[in-house]
Amino acid sequence: MELSDKTARQIWGDVKANPNRARFGYGHKAVLVNIDFQRAYTKVAEFKTAYETDPRQIEHVNILAERFRRLGWPVVWTHVAYADSGEDAGVWGTRTNTPDSLQNIKHGSRRAEFDERCCIEHGRDLVYNKRMASAFFETPLQSLLVWHQVDTVVITGGSTSGCVRATAVESLSRGYRTIVPEQCVADKHESYHFANLTDLMLKYADVVDVAETVSWLDGCITGGAAR
Repeated sequence: MELSDKTARQIWGDVKANPNRARFGYGHKAVLVNIDFQRAYTKVAEFKTAYETDPRQIEHVNILAERFRRLGWPVVWTHVAYADSGEDAGVWGTRTNTPDSLQNIKHGSRRAEFDERCCIEHGRDLVYNKRMASAFFETPLQSLLVWHQVDTVVITGGSTSGCVRATAVESLSRGYRTIVPEQCVADKHESYHFANLTDLMLKYADVVDVAETVSWLDGCITGGAAR
């Protein structure tokens, strides 16, 4: 094992600055998967479980979503919410039982509500309730991707070290080119955030500047990409 005195942020900077890093690249058609932009994880002044990395994160995500809709490509928003009993959280909900615990994000609660800054086009965008880390696990996401014949998954949301990472690993495992716009993901602590950006970049995804993804989408729009 290589030892280092560098911080996770510094190591990420080194990886990102490498001009020779290999890329998966974009494909021909993508899905936008926005993970858990709900108050429990976005309202830092209200909930202990919330976090913010880039203050413009949701603004960037809304810009991406608008481009996806113009292309006729799918936009998915996930949120975590459980039954009053919490039993559908499974073993994941057994470690703690406090008002801030995962299994106590109840359907219809304020913690389960999407952040009002999210521009969700209800009736057009897809909203999935997920109960585990990956957005693929026991949701209709895979069927949606097959129907739309996408080959690329763009992932935003939180947390970088949890649900974003789990979704990215499963996305790659299912054969999709996987893109993570850096400004669109967040975590509770910079150590977890930057360590996982490094791991994602080296193994599972292209971690890119959001401007690059917007530029790619704009090129697809002007080029008349198939709907």
